[in-house]
Amino acid sequence: QVQLVESGGGLVQAGGSLRLSCAASGRTFSRYHMAWFRQAPGKEREFVAGISAIGGVTYYGDSVKGRFAITRDNAKNTLYLQMNSLKPEDTAVYYCAAREAYVSSTYYDLDSYAYWGQGTQVTVSS
Repeated sequence: QVQLVESGGGLVQAGGSLRLSCAASGRTFSRYHMAWFRQAPGKEREFVAGISAIGGVTYYGDSVKGRFAITRDNAKNTLYLQMNSLKPEDTAVYYCAAREAYVSSTYYDLDSYAYWGQGTQVTVSS
């Protein structure tokens, strides 16, 4: 198993930037595909970005393409989400998620992720 802890959320003005981190512990971090999801009040959990186990492939939700960047440092067991040009509609709780690399599914498939962090709140003011 892997345990995930997010950090870096907070309050930021529209147009600003934040970097989220997700620290992983437990089994070897490089065994897992990783992703960020977010959930706004009253809405379903939404795919934000995903990255392959060794970091060579990334995917983004349409609403964040060109503004957000997902990276990972397998030596530090840490996943990142750099968020630029933030908008009020980016306000949500952001979750990191992990699944074993052998699991065959799209990165968008929320149900394919077995491990989740507790979430970190991001609030973007207008």
